[in-house]
Order: sequence, then C-alpha cells, then structure tokens
Amino acid sequence: MTVHKIYPVGFAANSYIVTEDGVSCVVIDPAQPRILEKCRELGLTPEYALLTHCHYDHIGGCGALWGQGVKILCGEDEKDLVFGEDNRAIFHGITIPHFEIYKTLSDGEEVELCGMKFKALFTPGHTRGGVCYVSGRNIFSGDTLFCESVGRTDFATGSYRQLVQSINRLYALEGDYKVYCGHEDDTTLEHERMYNPYVNKRNA
Repeated sequence: MTVHKIYPVGFAANSYIVTEDGVSCVVIDPAQPRILEKCRELGLTPEYALLTHCHYDHIGGCGALWGQGVKILCGEDEKDLVFGEDNRAIFHGITIPHFEIYKTLSDGEEVELCGMKFKALFTPGHTRGGVCYVSGRNIFSGDTLFCESVGRTDFATGSYRQLVQSINRLYALEGDYKVYCGHEDDTTLEHERMYNPYVNKRNA
C-alpha cells in the first residue's frame, strides 16, 4: 500500500490517496475538489472515497469525485448527518456540493476496495457516527485522534465521553499502527498510548 498525503490549501483537512496497484486508488476524506486533479497528477484513477465523518472540511471534494463516478462510503450512523442542518450550521450555512452515498458501513465491517482491505471501526465522539478505517498496520483516524491531541467535541452530535471511549478502543488494538490524522502531523498508536495528554495509559 502506498499512501499519498495531500495537505489542505486554506480551510480543509488532510486527504489521503491510497493505492495498491499504482493504477486505481481510494481517497480518504476528499477535503477539496482539487483532490481529483491530485489523483490525475499521480497517474491514479479514483474509484472509491471513504469518509471518516461528515464535516465540510473533510468532504468538500466529494462532489467533484462523485461527478466522475467515484463511489462514496461512510459509516451507517453518519449518512443522515452529511446534508443535515447541523452540519451546514457549523460552517455558517455553507453549500455542500451534491453527491450521494453509495454504501454505508457497519461497525467492524470490512470491504475490499482497489485490492486493499479496509475495516470500519465506529469511533463516535467528534460526531455521532464517525469512523476510523484500519488497513494493514495503518489507521486513518479522521478527527478522532491526532498527534498528542484529540478531536473537538463541542460541535453538534459531539461527546467527549464517547470520544474517550473511542480512543481507548483504538488503543486496545494489538501492536503498533501508523496513524494518519485528519489534521496536522501523522503519529503512531503507541506514541499516543504513552504521550497523548488527553487520553493515555498513564492517566487511564
């Protein structure tokens, strides 16, 4: 698996373009329309997009991808939030480009996309239906877990109690994982277990 991290320009999240065969790819959290062009620059054809949650800074590029036939997936408890009033209100009524959800994933469900397996783990807290995706020894954490930080819980459907439970669920995974975060730097699960000032083994 090759992971291409695309940093945002202006207001947006990190996006990840993931490929196994160097031809097709999966986009995780397509934050901006330019992600489509980034795929083309890499010589990759996007076939699927995985959403960790519905916030606009993570889904702003979905319309451009969906318009090219890309199939978009998210957690089953998040689908109704994508175009909900609360989501638009967070971003001051911003218009979300139209797209449709191809498939929703249940907790623990594994799908094979472009020759790669992704397992959806429900990790509510930042939003009610947020998920992380586990593929091999990689976790795509969205806004659940950051490098020595955690996601905000003061938005609609957020819950700090749930977020702590979700992060501890990640910590319970066996061994170490590379963690690709929704914002800022990457990290590892073991580093967060030990040094995350919000949730770690030392203050468990």
